[in-house]
Amino acid sequence: MIQWHPAVSPLERKPKAAVKIQAAPPVILSGCFLLLILSGAILLKLPFATTAPISWLQSLFTATSAVTVTGLVVVDTGSTFTLFGQIIIALLIQLGGLGIMTFAVVTLIALGGKIGFLQQHIAKEAFNQTDTSMLVTTAKSVLIFAFTAETIGMLILALHWQPELGWTTALFHGFFYTISAFNNAGFALHPDSLMPYVDDPVVNLTITGLFITGGLGFTVWMDLWRQRRWQRLSLYSRIMIGGTVFINLFALLAIYGIELDNSATLAPLSESGKWLAAWFQAVTPRTAGFNTLPIDQLEDATTVLMLLLMFIGGGSLSTASGIKVVTFVVLLVATVQFLKRQDAINLCQRQIQPRTVQKALALTLISCAAVWLSIFLLTLTEDAPFLDVVFEAVSALGTVGLSRGLTEALSPEGECIIIFMMFAGRLGPLTLAYLLASPKTTHLRYPATPLTIG
Repeated sequence: MIQWHPAVSPLERKPKAAVKIQAAPPVILSGCFLLLILSGAILLKLPFATTAPISWLQSLFTATSAVTVTGLVVVDTGSTFTLFGQIIIALLIQLGGLGIMTFAVVTLIALGGKIGFLQQHIAKEAFNQTDTSMLVTTAKSVLIFAFTAETIGMLILALHWQPELGWTTALFHGFFYTISAFNNAGFALHPDSLMPYVDDPVVNLTITGLFITGGLGFTVWMDLWRQRRWQRLSLYSRIMIGGTVFINLFALLAIYGIELDNSATLAPLSESGKWLAAWFQAVTPRTAGFNTLPIDQLEDATTVLMLLLMFIGGGSLSTASGIKVVTFVVLLVATVQFLKRQDAINLCQRQIQPRTVQKALALTLISCAAVWLSIFLLTLTEDAPFLDVVFEAVSALGTVGLSRGLTEALSPEGECIIIFMMFAGRLGPLTLAYLLASPKTTHLRYPATPLTIG
C-alpha cells in the first residue's frame, strides 16, 4: 500500500550541515596573511595611493614587506606614497605585526561570539600558545600592551618633532614611526631611514625602546607583570631577558670597537653620538630594520656580525622573526654540554628535554637551508657583490629590512625571490612549529645503531 506523506514546510526542514574546513591551521593562517597581502597590494596600486604610478610587482613587494614587518622597499615610502598610501602601509604593519588572529579573536569576543575548536587551534599557532584556556587572555593582553606602548611612543616622538615639523606632521610621523618600530618593521618616511637623527638621544632611545619591547615578546612581558621577581619568572623569560641583554651589550661593544676609526660611520661623530650610533646598529639587526648609519659603509666585520644578529632575531610571540634567542641559547648550551660529555642538558637548574633540542635543531637547519637557497637563486638573477646578496637574503628571511643597497636594484626575478623569502620568514616558523608539535605515534621500534659523526 502506498502511503502519502505531507509536504515538509521549508521552515521545518533541517538545516544543512556546515561546510567543514579540512585544511591544517598553519595553512589557514598563511591564507589569511596572503589575503591581507593581496588586499594591501590592491589598495597601494590605487591612483590616489601614490604620487606616481608604480607597477603591480612593486605594490605586491611593498605590501608583503609591510605585512611580514620586514621593511625592505623597492620604492621610497615617503616620496612615492601619498598620505592614504602611508596610512595603508601603517595598518598593514600593525595587522601583520600583532597578527591577524589577535584582532580576529578580540573582535569575536567583543561581538559576543564563541571561538570554535578550529579557530582556537589556528589562534594557538599564531600566538605560539599550548594552553587554550589562556588564549583569550593572551589576545586581550597583546592588544592592550601593544596599544599602550605605541601611544606612549607616539606622544614622545610627536612632542620631540613638533618644533621641527609642526603639530600635524609631527603627530603623523610619531604615529607612523611608532607602529613601524614597535612591530619591528623598519619602514621610514625619509629615504635615509633615521640617519638624520644619528646623534639624537630622544629618537634613538625611543625607537630602540619600542622595537626591543616589541621584539622581546609578549609572553615575557606578561610573565614580568604577573611575577615581578626574577626568581619567580619562567625559564623561558629568564633565558630571553638574559640572552637579549648579553647579545645587545656584546654587539654594542663590538660595533663600537670595529667602527671607531671608520670615517664613513662613527669617526666624525661626538663621543655621545658614537655610542648612540653603535647602540642603534647593535640592536636594529634583531629584525627592526631601521638604521642611523649607512649600512653599505660599515666594515666587513660589522656586516658579518649583523648577519648573525639578523639570523638569531628576537623572541617567540613577538613582532620579531629569526630563529629566536631561546633557540640559539638552547643549541649553544646543548653543544657545550655535549663537548663536556654530559648526557643531560641543564640550564638554570632545569633540564632541557631532548625533543626541545630537536625542535631547535630542525628550525635552525631549515632556516639555514632557506638562506642558502635564496643566496643561490639571487646569485643567478642579480649582478651584485656576493656580500650584498648574502646580506639581502638573511635580511629577508629574518624579516629585518636592512639592506646594503641591493633592494632598489633588484631584478623582477629577484623581487619575487625576496617576496617569497619575506613571507616564508614570517610564517615559516609557525608552520614548522605546528608540524613539530603534532608527532605521529608509532608502535614500531627499530634497533639502535651507532653512526660516525664528524
